Amino acid sequence: MIENKEKAVSVYAEANPNPESMKFVLSTVLLPEGVSVDYPDVEAAANSPFAQELFNFDYVSRVFIASNFVTVTKNTSDQWVQLIPELRLFIKSYVEAGGPLFLQDPLAEQTQAVTDATGELSGDDAVISHKVIDLLENYVRPAVEQDGGNITFKSYKDGVVTVNLQGSCSGCPSATITLKSGIENLLKRMVPEVTEVVAEGVTETW
Repeated sequence: MIENKEKAVSVYAEANPNPESMKFVLSTVLLPEGVSVDYPDVEAAANSPFAQELFNFDYVSRVFIASNFVTVTKNTSDQWVQLIPELRLFIKSYVEAGGPLFLQDPLAEQTQAVTDATGELSGDDAVISHKVIDLLENYVRPAVEQDGGNITFKSYKDGVVTVNLQGSCSGCPSATITLKSGIENLLKRMVPEVTEVVAEGVTETW
């Protein structure tokens, strides 16, 4: 079980391009740099007592946890100005009290996800997939985390890269623009074999 040992923690809310999400930045580390977890519902949060507690707020629909922040997505028309004080106080109190963040190390889960995505690939497809993963990890993730989200590699086949949108990126009105004008152009330029980038679970038509 991974617990937080800090006692004095400051928390502030930071808006991002998704109006339904809010990024809560902490003065302490929740996860190692480069590791993040995305919980689209309470069932997915079985490994995180912290996230499960956040889902107890009936307006919380998604929880994303990264190095030093938590992104909360709401499912209500209530304004963030009404919700931020309650969430900020809960996060601060929970972490300061040393409440358990995770039952098992999320790094192992993240590593397994990459293995599952690339394990059956061979030859050129495997090489291309690892190039894409490296670019997403080193060039895209740091920028996207600034907005309280993440984009992870799902699969590569016949020139098409499929990614998962996490945290504030999921359901964000500007996510498709970022995906097409930014990430797709980057991958096409750096990996010529890539012809298109699509996001799993996005309903917009490009």
